[in-house]
Amino acid sequence: MLTTKTDTKPSFAEFVTLVSMMMALTALSIDAMLPALSQIATDLQVQSANDRQLVISVIFLGLAAGQLFFGPLSDSVGRKPAIYGGFALYIAGSLLAMTATAFPVLLAGRVLQGIGVSAPRAVTLALVRDQFSGRAMARVMSFVMTVFIFVPMLAPVMGQAVLLFTGWRAIFGVFILLTLILSVWLGLRQPETLPVERRAPFSLRRITTTVLEIVRNRIALGYTVTAGLVSGAFIGYLNSAQQIFQEQYALGELFPLIFAVIAFSLGLASFLNSRLVMRFGMRFLVRTALLVIVSTAVVALGLVQLSGVQPSLPLFMAYLMTSFFCVGILFGNLNSLAMEPLGHIAGTGAAVVGSLSTFLSAFLGALIGQNYNGTVIPLILGLGILAALSLAVVRWAEWGSTGD
Repeated sequence: MLTTKTDTKPSFAEFVTLVSMMMALTALSIDAMLPALSQIATDLQVQSANDRQLVISVIFLGLAAGQLFFGPLSDSVGRKPAIYGGFALYIAGSLLAMTATAFPVLLAGRVLQGIGVSAPRAVTLALVRDQFSGRAMARVMSFVMTVFIFVPMLAPVMGQAVLLFTGWRAIFGVFILLTLILSVWLGLRQPETLPVERRAPFSLRRITTTVLEIVRNRIALGYTVTAGLVSGAFIGYLNSAQQIFQEQYALGELFPLIFAVIAFSLGLASFLNSRLVMRFGMRFLVRTALLVIVSTAVVALGLVQLSGVQPSLPLFMAYLMTSFFCVGILFGNLNSLAMEPLGHIAGTGAAVVGSLSTFLSAFLGALIGQNYNGTVIPLILGLGILAALSLAVVRWAEWGSTGD
């Protein structure tokens, strides 16, 4: 991989864009596949309708496991070499999935993709933490999430466009091309942010010590768990989205457009959060967002139960956009709050926070998705229950805290 030394820093806008695109590789790897799930299930003879969701779910397992390796590795060899290693594994996983002739082989490629993409996911958070902290870090992460979220808006459209001209295998070719572009961009424009004198040897003991430090730190643990609960609800949506919109609502090729409209609410929230966090603080915004998610879930479940029929598409979209606006507020703030006490171990800390929250969210998201029964009730229940649990965890995390 490219290791060209650079003497000049990128502008703030370029830094945010580069970090956003590296983090967005995860979202692209997930959302671009959504329109192809039905075709993949047919081509690879997937028997159970809900099993196609595994194409989405298993990447999170690789993502969770990989962060435990690449975060500490970045503390040892530097941020950029760790990202390059992840890119190499991601390309290998993409090639394996692209050439798969059996569903288990495709899933193995997706796990390898997840391990590879965990490097930019974990290490870029440390890259930001190396240079920013507190509200300033939350502001940067909000801008990152704003750019990041436009990729999920466009990713299903890209996947659908590829399907119009060729098969689902070509989508993995697009992943490879983008990864090569990001590798060159990172090498030419972004300086290393972890000087040699601040690096620490790679060791399992260091990972274990970091896990114990997070477990013993009420703030770090509480917001890590909350991030996992919130992400689990969102992954449940990703797992179910193709079946809900393409089959339950019979939208067919319009699915990417509807998905993009809903994803826009996430991007809008992240953009507004960059301003709101400087005025109201992270904790207030987190509590308020969770309360809104719980309230709207109660209202939505009540309407479905009273009417006894599937909600109309506009009504269901309005519910999702309201809930995911709040999720957009939560994403950047929860990560920043979890990382705030961990500045002295940013790389390993980001890895453990990301890994623990992703393992939790992958399990919860799969649970919601596998309970899909042809109605929207499992998804609404999942969002409401996990947000309510998050409120309880946040209350515990903030007990006795005087921060903002």
